[in-house]
Amino acid sequence: MAEEQTVLARATCDGMDQLVSADEPLAGLHLRCGGHLPGRVAIPELLELVRKARHCGFRVARFVRAHDGLEMVQAWIEVDPNSSAERGGCDIRVRSWHAAPAASEEPAASERRRVTVNRHVAELSARLDAQQRILAVTYDAADLIEVGDAMAGGIGQVWTEFLPPENLLHEQPLHWRLLDGVRVGARGSQRRWRVSLVPHMRPAQDPAGFELLLLSDEPATGAVIAREAQEEAAATPRRSLVGQEIAPVLKQPISRIIANAETIRTRLAGPLPDAYSDYAGEIASAGKLLLELLDDLADLEVVESEGFRTAPDRIDLSEVSRQAAGILGVRAREKGITIDAPQMGDSLPAVAEFRRVLQVLLNLIGNAIRYSPEHSCIWVRLESAGDRARVVVADQGPGISEDQQARVFEKFERLGRSGDGGTGLGLYISRRLAEAMGGTLQVESAPGQGARFILEVPADTWS
Repeated sequence: MAEEQTVLARATCDGMDQLVSADEPLAGLHLRCGGHLPGRVAIPELLELVRKARHCGFRVARFVRAHDGLEMVQAWIEVDPNSSAERGGCDIRVRSWHAAPAASEEPAASERRRVTVNRHVAELSARLDAQQRILAVTYDAADLIEVGDAMAGGIGQVWTEFLPPENLLHEQPLHWRLLDGVRVGARGSQRRWRVSLVPHMRPAQDPAGFELLLLSDEPATGAVIAREAQEEAAATPRRSLVGQEIAPVLKQPISRIIANAETIRTRLAGPLPDAYSDYAGEIASAGKLLLELLDDLADLEVVESEGFRTAPDRIDLSEVSRQAAGILGVRAREKGITIDAPQMGDSLPAVAEFRRVLQVLLNLIGNAIRYSPEHSCIWVRLESAGDRARVVVADQGPGISEDQQARVFEKFERLGRSGDGGTGLGLYISRRLAEAMGGTLQVESAPGQGARFILEVPADTWS
C-alpha cells in the first residue's frame, strides 16, 4: 500500500522509446515538449533515463530537471526495464513533482531547446555540406531502412533526391529556409514525415553546412521496430548484483533512516539535547554515504560491463558546467565556498553525452568542495584546443603530491583519508566515462597549491 501511495504518476514505453501510456502530470509535460501519445519520448532528460535503464538491464532512478518553455519541472523518476512489456519496454514511476514558473526565455534559447528536442525524437539524421549534399546519415527505424540505405549510398548528392518535398513547385535547388519544416515522402514508409534543417552558421556568412533531422508525428507500429531494439531483444539480458538485486532493496529503508534521522537532528519532532541531535546527524550522514556507495557501485557495474558505451551528442560544455555548479551551489555555500562557473554568454561546443559529462563534473566539483578550505574559491574554466574541448575544475585545497596523482584514479583509492564521506570510486568511474566518450581525465597539482582536474572530450567542429 505504501508503494502505491508514493507513486504520483505511471507511464510505460516500449523498446523503441515510444511512450505508450502516461498519467498526468507526466503526460502533459510530454505533450508540451512536442510529443504525442503514443509517440517517441519527447522529454530529453527522460529519454536518456529510459535508454540507460534498457541498456543496463536494471532500475535507474534520478532527479530529472525539464523545461517546457513555461515551467521548470523537477521530478524524481524511476525507470524499470520490463521484459514482459511490449518489445522489451520500461515501466516509469514518478515519485515527486515540483513545477515552478520558468524565467522568460530569449528567442535564441527557445530555438536551441527546440533543436535539442528534435534531435532526441528524430528517427533519421544526416550531415549536409553548404550545398545541402549528404555527408553522412544515421537512422534507427525499420521503415526507414530503404531510404536510409539509399541516402548512405548517395553520399555527395542533394538530400531532396531521396526525401522529395511535398507540394513544392519551385525549381531546384531551393533555399534552405524554404525546406525547413517541409513535409517529405520517405520511400518504404507509410508514415508522414517532416524535415528540420539546422544550419551551422558562421558570423556574417552563409551556413557552412546543415544538420537534417527527419521527424514524424505518427508513432511506429506493427513491424516498424527500431534496429537498436531488435539487437537488444536478441541479446541475453545481463543481471547485475548491485544495480538489479541489492540497490533496489536497500535504497528505500536507507532513505527512511535518513529522513527520520534528519527529523530528529532538526528537532522537528520536539526538543532534544544537543548530543542526541549530533548523533542523529551522524546517522543521517552515514546513511547518505551508503546511498552514495550504492549509486557508485551500480555505476561501476555499468562502466565495467562488456560493451559499455555512451550516447554522444552535440552539447555545450558551458551549459553543463553551469548546471553542475548550480546543483552543488547550496553545498558550497554551506562552507562559504564560491564556485566561479562560466557565464551565460560563454560557449564551448563538444561531442559527448550530456548526462555523463554532468556526472563527471558533479564528482569533480563535489570533491573540490569536500577538500577545499572554508571561504575559498573553486574555478570552472573552459578551454579550446583544436579538435578537443576541455573543462578545468581548479580549487584552493591542500593539493596532491606526484605520488598521489599516480594513484588518485585507482578503484577505491582515497589517499589515506577517512571520515570525509568519499567512496573512493568517483574518480575511477569518471575517468572510465571520459574514456568511453573518446576523452581523458587528468590532474595537475602540487602540495599546498590546490588541484586542477581536466576533463577533455572531442570538440564539435561543426558549430
